[in-house]
Amino acid sequence: MATSGLRQVGAAGGIRRVLVVDDHTVFAQLLRRALEDEPDLECVGIAATVRDAQEMAVRLRPDTVLMDVQLRDGDGVAATTDLVAADPEIRVVVVSAFIDGTLLRRAAAAGACALQPKDGDLDEMLHAVRTARAGTFAVHPRLLREAVTSDPVDLRVPTLTSRESDVLQMLAAGLDTGVIARELGISVNTCRSYVKNLLVKLGAHSQLEAVVVAMRSGLIRTDEVPA
Repeated sequence: MATSGLRQVGAAGGIRRVLVVDDHTVFAQLLRRALEDEPDLECVGIAATVRDAQEMAVRLRPDTVLMDVQLRDGDGVAATTDLVAADPEIRVVVVSAFIDGTLLRRAAAAGACALQPKDGDLDEMLHAVRTARAGTFAVHPRLLREAVTSDPVDLRVPTLTSRESDVLQMLAAGLDTGVIARELGISVNTCRSYVKNLLVKLGAHSQLEAVVVAMRSGLIRTDEVPA
């Protein structure tokens, strides 16, 4: 998928163009109507298969893709990997009726910007579409809690500094390192150093895994994660 220049989306650049990828016709049509009712969002098309999604992404160049996981001809998470590899600027919000810790980790690794439950609130899904940013991964709070309570493991609780705890709490709130740095009045490089320290102390390989491990070990209470 060839790109030509940076996309300008959202309030600063007008209407955010959305491609819906879902093989459940009724659900897809409801999403289309919801998107078309919003002045800053536009549904540019509906794809029911991975093949159609890839073709329409090239032809229509949407800003954001709402991607179901189980499609007629393949896996939406694998398709997400291909879309992001072809166009790093594209934002993919993965939606599914069946979500567990494995799907959460797969979606993050695929380059998705967000993971939303199909049975969630419509306004929350539209918010995920509006706020999806390349290079970040936002998870619906309920899904984080489910990931924490499933497949429990024994963990030794590491000792964190006050600043590391602040950074960890902000990561759990879905903030990226740039925003965290501004909120704490530190440089982005310093913030990244704190994140690296957290990954080492928590034995995690990603920011998402660090948050899940921290919640399991009691460093973050599940009721402190914003709804």
